[in-house]
Amino acid sequence: MFERIREDINCIFDRDPAARNVLEILTTYPGIHAILFHRMDHWLWQKGFKWLARLLSNIPRLYTGIEIHPGATIGRRFFIDHGMGIVIGGTAEIGDDCTLYQGVTLGGTSWKPGKRHPTLADNVVVGAGAKVLGPITLGSGARIGSNAVVVKDVPEQMTVVGVPGREVKRRTVVEKRREAVAARLGFDAYGATQDMPDPVADTVNRLLDHIHLMHERMDNMCQELKRLDVGFDPGELPRLKVEKMACDEAAE
Repeated sequence: MFERIREDINCIFDRDPAARNVLEILTTYPGIHAILFHRMDHWLWQKGFKWLARLLSNIPRLYTGIEIHPGATIGRRFFIDHGMGIVIGGTAEIGDDCTLYQGVTLGGTSWKPGKRHPTLADNVVVGAGAKVLGPITLGSGARIGSNAVVVKDVPEQMTVVGVPGREVKRRTVVEKRREAVAARLGFDAYGATQDMPDPVADTVNRLLDHIHLMHERMDNMCQELKRLDVGFDPGELPRLKVEKMACDEAAE
Protein backbone atom coordinates (compact mmCIF):
# COMPACT_ATOMS: atom_id res chain seq x y z
CA MET A 1 0.00 0.00 0.00
CA PHE A 2 2.77 2.45 0.96
CA GLU A 3 4.63 1.59 -2.25
CA ARG A 4 1.56 2.56 -4.27
CA ILE A 5 1.24 5.82 -2.36
CA ARG A 6 4.88 6.62 -3.13
CA GLU A 7 4.22 5.93 -6.82
CA ASP A 8 1.12 8.17 -6.77
CA ILE A 9 3.23 11.02 -5.41
CA ASN A 10 6.21 10.51 -7.73
CA CYS A 11 4.08 10.30 -10.90
CA ILE A 12 2.92 13.87 -10.31
CA PHE A 13 6.42 15.15 -11.06
CA ASP A 14 6.19 13.49 -14.50
CA ARG A 15 2.76 14.93 -15.38
CA ASP A 16 2.63 18.32 -13.69
CA PRO A 17 5.49 20.74 -14.43
CA ALA A 18 4.24 22.98 -11.59
CA ALA A 19 5.11 20.35 -8.95
CA ARG A 20 8.24 21.40 -7.04
CA ASN A 21 8.67 19.02 -4.10
CA VAL A 22 6.99 16.25 -2.13
CA LEU A 23 5.95 18.53 0.73
CA GLU A 24 4.10 20.84 -1.65
CA ILE A 25 2.32 17.89 -3.27
CA LEU A 26 1.28 16.37 0.05
CA THR A 27 -0.01 19.64 1.46
CA THR A 28 -1.54 21.47 -1.53
CA TYR A 29 -2.65 18.92 -4.15
CA PRO A 30 -6.32 17.92 -3.69
CA GLY A 31 -5.91 15.07 -6.18
CA ILE A 32 -3.36 13.27 -4.03
CA HIS A 33 -5.49 13.85 -0.93
CA ALA A 34 -8.45 12.17 -2.62
CA ILE A 35 -6.31 9.25 -3.82
CA LEU A 36 -4.72 8.68 -0.40
CA PHE A 37 -8.13 8.59 1.25
CA HIS A 38 -9.45 6.28 -1.44
CA ARG A 39 -6.62 3.79 -0.96
CA MET A 40 -7.63 3.51 2.70
CA ASP A 41 -11.38 3.50 2.02
CA HIS A 42 -11.04 0.83 -0.66
CA TRP A 43 -9.09 -1.39 1.75
CA LEU A 44 -11.89 -1.02 4.32
CA TRP A 45 -14.47 -1.76 1.62
CA GLN A 46 -12.70 -4.97 0.65
CA LYS A 47 -12.47 -6.02 4.31
CA GLY A 48 -16.25 -5.69 4.70
CA PHE A 49 -16.35 -2.35 6.56
CA LYS A 50 -18.55 -0.85 3.86
CA TRP A 51 -20.47 1.66 6.00
CA LEU A 52 -17.26 3.02 7.52
CA ALA A 53 -15.66 3.22 4.07
CA ARG A 54 -18.62 5.19 2.71
CA LEU A 55 -18.59 7.48 5.74
CA LEU A 56 -14.87 8.25 5.46
CA SER A 57 -15.11 8.78 1.68
CA ASN A 58 -17.16 11.92 2.40
CA ILE A 59 -14.20 13.61 4.07
CA PRO A 60 -12.13 14.21 0.89
CA ARG A 61 -15.34 14.90 -1.02
CA LEU A 62 -16.15 17.81 1.29
CA TYR A 63 -12.84 19.64 0.97
CA THR A 64 -11.55 18.55 -2.46
CA GLY A 65 -14.75 18.33 -4.50
CA ILE A 66 -13.63 14.89 -5.72
CA GLU A 67 -16.07 12.03 -5.15
CA ILE A 68 -14.65 8.51 -5.41
CA HIS A 69 -16.80 5.59 -4.33
CA PRO A 70 -14.77 3.28 -2.06
CA GLY A 71 -15.78 0.31 -4.21
CA ALA A 72 -13.99 1.71 -7.28
CA THR A 73 -10.79 -0.10 -8.26
CA ILE A 74 -7.88 2.21 -9.08
CA GLY A 75 -4.49 1.09 -10.39
CA ARG A 76 -0.99 2.37 -9.83
CA ARG A 77 0.33 5.89 -10.54
CA PHE A 78 -3.14 7.42 -10.86
CA PHE A 79 -3.09 11.20 -11.34
CA ILE A 80 -5.94 13.64 -10.79
CA ASP A 81 -5.10 17.12 -12.08
CA HIS A 82 -7.02 19.96 -10.34
CA GLY A 83 -9.83 17.50 -9.63
CA MET A 84 -12.81 19.68 -8.70
CA GLY A 85 -16.06 18.02 -9.76
CA ILE A 86 -14.66 14.55 -10.51
CA VAL A 87 -17.07 11.66 -9.83
CA ILE A 88 -15.97 8.01 -9.98
CA GLY A 89 -18.69 5.38 -9.55
CA GLY A 90 -18.56 2.31 -7.35
CA THR A 91 -18.01 -0.30 -10.08
CA ALA A 92 -15.50 1.77 -12.06
CA GLU A 93 -12.15 0.15 -12.78
CA ILE A 94 -9.09 2.24 -13.60
CA GLY A 95 -5.81 0.76 -14.82
CA ASP A 96 -2.24 1.92 -14.29
CA ASP A 97 -0.85 5.33 -15.31
CA CYS A 98 -4.23 6.94 -15.99
CA THR A 99 -4.95 10.67 -15.76
CA LEU A 100 -8.24 12.49 -15.10
CA TYR A 101 -8.75 16.23 -15.31
CA GLN A 102 -11.33 18.34 -13.50
CA GLY A 103 -15.04 17.75 -14.01
CA VAL A 104 -14.70 14.16 -15.28
CA THR A 105 -17.52 11.73 -14.56
CA LEU A 106 -17.11 7.96 -14.69
CA GLY A 107 -20.79 7.25 -14.23
CA GLY A 108 -23.55 4.78 -14.89
CA THR A 109 -26.57 4.76 -17.17
CA SER A 110 -28.68 2.21 -15.31
CA TRP A 111 -30.06 1.53 -11.84
CA LYS A 112 -29.66 -2.21 -12.26
CA PRO A 113 -27.22 -3.91 -9.86
CA GLY A 114 -23.92 -5.21 -11.15
CA LYS A 115 -21.31 -3.58 -13.36
CA ARG A 116 -22.61 -0.08 -14.15
CA HIS A 117 -19.51 2.08 -14.58
CA PRO A 118 -16.63 2.29 -17.08
CA THR A 119 -13.40 0.34 -17.20
CA LEU A 120 -10.26 2.28 -18.13
CA ALA A 121 -7.26 0.29 -19.33
CA ASP A 122 -3.68 1.50 -18.78
CA ASN A 123 -2.43 4.93 -19.89
CA VAL A 124 -5.86 6.46 -20.50
CA VAL A 125 -6.24 10.25 -20.38
CA VAL A 126 -9.70 11.79 -19.85
CA GLY A 127 -9.91 15.54 -20.52
CA ALA A 128 -11.67 18.19 -18.44
CA GLY A 129 -15.43 17.94 -18.26
CA ALA A 130 -15.67 14.63 -20.14
CA LYS A 131 -18.42 12.14 -19.24
CA VAL A 132 -17.72 8.42 -19.65
CA LEU A 133 -20.95 6.57 -18.96
CA GLY A 134 -22.00 2.96 -18.62
CA PRO A 135 -20.16 -0.38 -18.38
CA ILE A 136 -17.94 0.41 -21.34
CA THR A 137 -14.20 -0.08 -21.83
CA LEU A 138 -11.63 2.50 -22.84
CA GLY A 139 -8.70 0.67 -24.42
CA SER A 140 -5.08 1.15 -23.47
CA GLY A 141 -3.70 4.55 -24.46
CA ALA A 142 -7.13 6.02 -25.30
CA ARG A 143 -7.55 9.81 -25.17
CA ILE A 144 -10.90 11.42 -24.36
CA GLY A 145 -11.22 15.09 -25.34
CA SER A 146 -12.55 17.79 -23.05
CA ASN A 147 -16.36 17.83 -22.60
CA ALA A 148 -16.82 14.68 -24.69
CA VAL A 149 -19.66 12.30 -23.80
CA VAL A 150 -18.62 8.68 -24.33
CA VAL A 151 -21.17 5.85 -24.13
CA LYS A 152 -19.48 3.23 -26.33
CA ASP A 153 -16.27 1.23 -26.11
CA VAL A 154 -13.13 3.02 -27.28
CA PRO A 155 -10.36 0.99 -29.00
CA GLU A 156 -6.73 1.14 -27.95
CA GLN A 157 -4.76 4.29 -28.85
CA MET A 158 -7.90 6.04 -30.12
CA THR A 159 -8.78 9.69 -29.57
CA VAL A 160 -12.46 10.50 -29.00
CA VAL A 161 -14.06 13.97 -29.03
CA GLY A 162 -17.52 15.52 -29.20
CA VAL A 163 -21.09 14.89 -28.06
CA PRO A 164 -21.77 12.08 -28.54
CA GLY A 165 -18.16 10.94 -28.55
CA ARG A 166 -16.77 10.02 -31.96
CA GLU A 167 -13.46 8.48 -32.88
CA VAL A 168 -11.24 10.95 -34.70
CA LYS A 169 -7.80 9.44 -34.74
CA ARG A 170 -5.77 6.41 -33.74
CA ARG A 171 -2.24 7.21 -32.70
CA THR A 172 0.23 5.92 -35.24
CA VAL A 173 3.53 4.18 -34.61
CA VAL A 174 5.31 7.43 -35.50
CA GLU A 175 3.30 9.42 -32.94
CA LYS A 176 3.93 6.87 -30.20
CA ARG A 177 7.62 6.96 -31.08
CA ARG A 178 7.59 10.75 -30.79
CA GLU A 179 5.97 10.50 -27.36
CA ALA A 180 8.69 8.07 -26.26
CA VAL A 181 11.43 10.44 -27.46
CA ALA A 182 9.69 13.37 -25.77
CA ALA A 183 9.45 11.46 -22.51
CA ARG A 184 13.15 10.65 -22.70
CA LEU A 185 13.92 14.34 -23.15
CA GLY A 186 11.90 15.22 -20.08
CA PHE A 187 8.70 16.82 -21.38
CA ASP A 188 5.26 15.75 -22.54
CA ALA A 189 4.51 16.45 -26.21
CA TYR A 190 0.94 15.19 -25.99
CA GLY A 191 -0.35 18.60 -27.08
CA ALA A 192 1.93 18.73 -30.12
CA THR A 193 0.05 16.63 -32.63
CA GLN A 194 -0.10 16.76 -36.40
CA ASP A 195 -3.91 16.93 -36.49
CA MET A 196 -3.65 20.57 -35.36
CA PRO A 197 -2.66 23.23 -37.93
CA ASP A 198 0.12 24.55 -35.76
CA PRO A 199 3.51 25.29 -37.36
CA VAL A 200 5.23 25.18 -33.97
CA ALA A 201 3.79 21.72 -33.24
CA ASP A 202 4.84 20.55 -36.69
CA THR A 203 8.38 21.81 -36.07
CA VAL A 204 8.53 20.04 -32.70
CA ASN A 205 7.36 16.81 -34.31
CA ARG A 206 10.05 17.06 -36.99
CA LEU A 207 12.69 17.68 -34.31
CA LEU A 208 11.52 14.60 -32.41
CA ASP A 209 11.76 12.53 -35.60
CA HIS A 210 15.30 13.82 -36.15
CA ILE A 211 16.30 13.05 -32.55
CA HIS A 212 14.89 9.54 -32.89
CA LEU A 213 16.93 8.96 -36.08
CA MET A 214 20.13 10.27 -34.47
CA HIS A 215 19.50 8.14 -31.38
CA GLU A 216 19.15 5.02 -33.52
CA ARG A 217 22.39 5.77 -35.37
CA MET A 218 24.26 6.39 -32.13
CA ASP A 219 22.95 3.10 -30.72
CA ASN A 220 24.16 1.26 -33.82
CA MET A 221 27.60 2.89 -33.59
CA CYS A 222 27.90 1.98 -29.88
CA GLN A 223 26.91 -1.63 -30.58
CA GLU A 224 29.52 -1.87 -33.33
CA LEU A 225 32.21 -0.33 -31.10
CA LYS A 226 31.33 -2.76 -28.31
CA ARG A 227 31.63 -5.64 -30.78
CA LEU A 228 35.13 -4.48 -31.69
CA ASP A 229 36.13 -3.64 -28.10
CA VAL A 230 34.48 -5.74 -25.40
CA GLY A 231 35.57 -3.30 -22.71
CA PHE A 232 33.84 -0.36 -24.37
CA ASP A 233 31.10 1.11 -22.15
CA PRO A 234 29.07 3.93 -23.72
CA GLY A 235 27.17 4.59 -20.49
CA GLU A 236 23.69 6.08 -20.42
CA LEU A 237 22.65 9.48 -21.67
CA PRO A 238 21.69 11.83 -18.82
CA ARG A 239 18.02 12.77 -18.63
CA LEU A 240 17.42 16.31 -19.81
CA LYS A 241 15.99 18.42 -16.99
CA VAL A 242 13.44 20.91 -18.27
CA GLU A 243 13.92 23.22 -15.28
CA LYS A 244 17.60 23.61 -16.19
CA MET A 245 16.97 24.84 -19.72
CA ALA A 246 18.10 28.34 -20.57
CA CYS A 247 14.62 29.35 -21.76
CA ASP A 248 13.21 28.57 -18.31
CA GLU A 249 15.95 30.53 -16.57
CA ALA A 250 15.22 33.52 -18.81
CA ALA A 251 11.53 33.27 -18.03
CA GLU A 252 12.29 33.46 -14.31
